[in-house]
Amino acid sequence: MYDEPKRPEHGPLAGFTVGVTAARRADELGALLQRRGGAVLHAPALRIVPLADDGELLAATEQLIDRAPDVVVATTAIGFRGWIEAAEGWGLGEPLLARLGDVELLARGPKVKGAIRAAGLTEEWSPSSESMAEVLDRLLEEGVEGRRVAVQLHGEPLPGFVEALREGGAQVVGVPVYRWMPPEDLSPVDRLLDATVSRGLDAVTFTSAPAAASLLNRAEQRGLLPELLTALHHDVLPACVGPVTALPLQARGVDTVQPERFRLGPLVQLLCQELPGRARALPIAGHRVEIRGHAVLVDGDLKPVPPAGMSLLRALSRRPGWVVARAELLRALPGAGRDEHAVETAMARLRTALGVPKLIQTVVKRGYRLALDPAADAKYADA
Repeated sequence: MYDEPKRPEHGPLAGFTVGVTAARRADELGALLQRRGGAVLHAPALRIVPLADDGELLAATEQLIDRAPDVVVATTAIGFRGWIEAAEGWGLGEPLLARLGDVELLARGPKVKGAIRAAGLTEEWSPSSESMAEVLDRLLEEGVEGRRVAVQLHGEPLPGFVEALREGGAQVVGVPVYRWMPPEDLSPVDRLLDATVSRGLDAVTFTSAPAAASLLNRAEQRGLLPELLTALHHDVLPACVGPVTALPLQARGVDTVQPERFRLGPLVQLLCQELPGRARALPIAGHRVEIRGHAVLVDGDLKPVPPAGMSLLRALSRRPGWVVARAELLRALPGAGRDEHAVETAMARLRTALGVPKLIQTVVKRGYRLALDPAADAKYADA
């Protein structure tokens, strides 16, 4: 008999805080992040406004019933279902389904296929990549000259899609199923912005281009756009579910990370790789210390640390093994004023939180230093 090695109780995202800007499926994304140990700050950057009572959608529906399109492109499951439900509310459900049953019906991905089949219809084709670019390639290869193509719009930009169809000679009819609007309550978005700018977040996730654009617009309204862009450039990881979602950020010069498959699960898995990979790990006083967003791993044990303590630890880790003066550490403490006693208080709490006081050495009359192991000390001294 032997004892199995103790497995860490924390997940790969333990110690990290992730912002979620999604309006829909936010609970699902938040649960996936929390299941892997992450803390979540949810702030829907937009809200979805259905157009069941909108004359524009009604007019487009009546137009398609009266004059059949050659092709209908369904882009989202929620949008397709919403369209059918709105038509049923107007007494046009059966005529619309009959019309859709007679045309070439293309579905962007499996969720849309599910919505189409739930309505009693069958799609003619769906791309394996779930990419609108592949849908466009198929249509252009078939030839769209003189064809009437209806596209279910879903609030996100379709870069070049409609334009390319029109250049190919198609008549394009847009079906606007819902619109994106700013949230009615902006306080959660403001809290997320403040947390991003102050580096209280380690990553921000985006699942739609309108959400990214909305967050940027709100930052601009508050005069925080330069600070937000700096944070996203250097310290806070912007993670997008796909390339279309990333467009508003890329237009501002922000590089993003994206999973190979444009789904929530792969997005979370990407964060599980990226964030631990960015954490600072140091050999200190015979222990392995990994500095994360709001916690520290000491030999694999998770140690939550107060914000003031994390500020001190980050300041010390910028020059591991070197003495950092109290005055410099005081400047790293938010709202500490000029009383160096605040450093001593925060340092005492930091040592208690870490559970290994000898990790941080006091250098009398000078300041504090991380007690790097000798070999590591020499390495950093030569760097």
